Amino acid sequence: MRLSGLQREVLALYRRCLRESRKKPESTRAHFEQFARTEFARNLALDKRDFAAIEFLIRKGRRQLETYASPGIKDIH
Repeated sequence: MRLSGLQREVLALYRRCLRESRKKPESTRAHFEQFARTEFARNLALDKRDFAAIEFLIRKGRRQLETYASPGIKDIH
């Protein structure tokens, strides 16, 4: 199955989130991974043709990733 451009962007963002979680201390890594999974799962029911909402969520996710990827952030709740 071929993926649309937005689908590829969403998957790329998810992979980046999981990669960044590997840079966190091992004791808190699971918290970051669980947060990413929860955030993506929360929006699974979104209509795949709702491009405005998907693009908004991608931008929001990238901003959150930049914040949480900061070396000063050690844990997430």
